[in-house]
This record gives sequence, C-alpha cells and structure tokens, in this order.
Amino acid sequence: MDLPNDMEPRPIDLRRPQLNLLRQLSDQAVLEAILRDGPITRPEIAERTGLSKPTVSEAVRRLEQSDLVRSAGARPGRRGRTPDSYAVNDLAGYVIGVDIGGTDIRVGATDIYGEFIAEESRPSLKDGARAIPRQVHALVRDVMREAAGTHAQLLALGISTPGVVDPVSSRVTSLAYNVSRDGAFDPLADLRGRFDVPMLVENDVNLSAVGEKWRGLAVGISDFVFLSIGAGVGMGIVLGDRLVRGVHGAAGEIGYLPFSSDPLARRHRVHGGFEDEVGAAGMLMAARKGPDRAGASPQSVDEVFARAASDPASRAILENERLRIGFAVATVCAILDPALVVLGGEIGSNPALQGPVRETAAAVFPLTARIETSLLGERAALQGALAIALREARDRLFRRGVRAGVG
Repeated sequence: MDLPNDMEPRPIDLRRPQLNLLRQLSDQAVLEAILRDGPITRPEIAERTGLSKPTVSEAVRRLEQSDLVRSAGARPGRRGRTPDSYAVNDLAGYVIGVDIGGTDIRVGATDIYGEFIAEESRPSLKDGARAIPRQVHALVRDVMREAAGTHAQLLALGISTPGVVDPVSSRVTSLAYNVSRDGAFDPLADLRGRFDVPMLVENDVNLSAVGEKWRGLAVGISDFVFLSIGAGVGMGIVLGDRLVRGVHGAAGEIGYLPFSSDPLARRHRVHGGFEDEVGAAGMLMAARKGPDRAGASPQSVDEVFARAASDPASRAILENERLRIGFAVATVCAILDPALVVLGGEIGSNPALQGPVRETAAAVFPLTARIETSLLGERAALQGALAIALREARDRLFRRGVRAGVG
C-alpha cells in the first residue's frame, strides 16, 4: 500500500561514488515496485519500472540474497509458462506506531506493507508526564512480543504526541497541557536507549492529517487540513503533498485564534481562546452554567450531544460550537484555500456538527472547501505514526538493498 506522497522514501544519496549507481537505482526501483504491488512477477516489475527483464532478474536475485525479497510462488491463472511472483520478506521487519492521547494511549504494529499485525490500547495514567513514558514503554514491549512471533525485527518507531514538536530537534517544546500541567513533555523519556531503531516524534494533529492522507478521506488530495476538536484543538496542514510545520513547529495551533467572548482574557493564555470556547472542557463548563430542568448537568461531551434534541441548554451549546467552528473553517479556507477540510476529534467528528458547520462556513466565505468528518476517527493519529515509521523503515530496507548491491 502506498504511503502519502510526503511520506515516500527519500531518494538515495548520489554523492557516494563508491557504489555502483546503476545497480543501486535498479535495486531501489525493483524493491519499491515489490513493496507497492507485491506479490508481483518479474515481467510485471519490468513493465512498471521500465527496466529491462535481465536487469530486473539480477536485481531480484540480489534482493533475495539479502533476505529482503522472497518467492511468493507461481502466479496462477496464466497461459503458457507461469512466472514466479515476489514479495517483501516478512522477516524484513515491522514498525510500531504510538499515539499518546489525552485519555488513551494506542500502540500498533504493521508489516512493511502497512498491514496490521497487533494493536493495544490503555487509558492514560493520571500521573501525567512522568508516568506516560513508562506506560508507553510497557505497551510497546507488549506489541513487540506479539509481532515478533511472525516478524523478525523492529525497524522504526513513530510517536504521535500532544504539544509543539520542534522541527529540528524533534523535542516537544511546549503546549502539551493535556498531558503535563506546565506544557512540557518528553515522549522519548524511558524509551531512549531501549530500542536500537529510529524513533520519530510528531504532533498528534499533524499525524492525524498524515493518517487521513494515507488511509482516509484525503487519499490523492494534495491540499487539505485536518481540524481536530476534542480535549484540545489543533489543525494539521498539508499543502502540495507536504506537511506544513512552521518555524517553531506551531503551524496549525488554531486553539489560539481569538474566537471567544473575551479574546484577551488572561485565562486564555494557556490553551487559547478558541480551545477554551469549543474544546471539551469549555463545552462542559458551559453545560454546568446552564443545567437542564432536572438540575443535573451533562457529565460528558457525548451527553451534551444526546440531550440536544430535548434540552434547550445543550442545544444552545451546540449552536455555539457550530458558529465558532464554522468561523474557524471559513478563516482557514480564506487563508489557505484547501480542497478539503476534515473534521476530527471527539467533538469535531460528531456527525451532528458536519451540516451546521458547512452552512456557517459557506455563509461567511463563498469559496469554502469540501467539509467532511474523518473516516479514521480516534485512530487517525496512530495511522499517521505508523506512516512515518513505515517511511523510515522502507528507507532502511533500501539502504540494505544498496549495501547488498555494492561491487
């Protein structure tokens, strides 16, 4: 299965003259074809890569010798001589993705094709920034034990985390307030030195956008945004098939838009006015201020949605959500002009908001994007974490194939 365009394996380094560059290029092209379309025969590889059949045969032989590729048996249903087909060796390895959410931690593993092997989830421990890394380590170990039965080695680890991730250092620099009281959080604590593989860290909403582009509504779409409304509020931006991070890694932190009744209030300095207004805590605070006739306030976001049909106070809360989120979507469309806005998160993905948000955005800005609810739901960020881990793992496989072709 193809990765998103911005997640495709990086090109080989042509500055290394000691390698046989033609062999390197052909091995990479053949391995990419097998990863993308395998099981696949040598004639089919030649057709899809444009390489000659002898070149393909030699490349397949080298990749088999390096244990990257295996024979998948003869292709049935063909007339005449039936050619062998080839697939990437299961023993080539697997990847793990981690999604550190405000309420749950999810850990999943896929093979090199992106097919799921194992998945585990646990409620996040309430001890916050100190306990979560240990919990992540334990879950990763559980998934590794399950995956190791059929796949030889872990190749890469992708981690989705709240907060602003510095594009250079890959450290979470701030704004992880849903995990840590002061916003500081190190998702690699307790993992450094324990796994001898690349560990890639990215903001959770950014990875939700990557996941949606890999396996959701944004497949084949070059310009879109993923707007997440839940415990926190954020946006992942993809333009020209590239994830936009910004200088500080803070691109898309729209929780700080001044869309609230008092944008300059000091209480908005932590989470931002827009997040305080439309996030889960803001919804429940509004619900406590306006209890229903029985005097009992809703205890969850789902309860607010459920009560809206019969409870005027809950209905007013959802009307405020519709207006604020619609204004934000219209603003994003006026600035970025995306083809698609994907609504995600516990609140944003609720189907009850999709139509009203569309109407509000269209009333404010005449050239709004298509607005849809995420197909991946709460698993979007995990899919994104797996996607970046797969990119890195495939790079490692290409490098192994290159080393096998030295001469």
